[in-house]
Amino acid sequence: MRPKPFVPEPITPENIYFRDATTQMVWHRCTLRVLYVDTDRSQVVYHANYLRYFEYGRSSLMRTAGYPYREIEDSGFLYPVISTGVDYFRSLYYDDAMYIFTRPGNRERVKLQFDYVITHADTGDLVCTGFTRHCAVNTAKIPVGIDEKTLKLWTLFPS
Repeated sequence: MRPKPFVPEPITPENIYFRDATTQMVWHRCTLRVLYVDTDRSQVVYHANYLRYFEYGRSSLMRTAGYPYREIEDSGFLYPVISTGVDYFRSLYYDDAMYIFTRPGNRERVKLQFDYVITHADTGDLVCTGFTRHCAVNTAKIPVGIDEKTLKLWTLFPS
């Protein structure tokens, strides 16, 4: 199945936030380059490594928002992944530069989701789309409501 076009246009001078011209959704963007260790015997990025790239995008978004994961954990909240999904459209190879676009997705009382788009930095080709769902838990691993700073990300993220 052919994916919808993803046409990111910068909306900030420092090229951190982009609006997709197709959906009008705003995304945070960071850049990463494929390491040799990320590839498999066929010399393409091993499929599970895209989840690592999602984590990089998520961490970068949270850091840019002024609330890195370390602060979340230090305040007694953890957000383990409870569900993931990835649709692959094109391969990445060793030393390819990629853009990882991340945005806050659906949110419930104790669950939240991040959505992702990865594109090839040089060609703009859509590599994959995906999501990660997380559950807010305390240090005893008991589900709790989402912490205030994380909730603020969902309300302050550019629309």
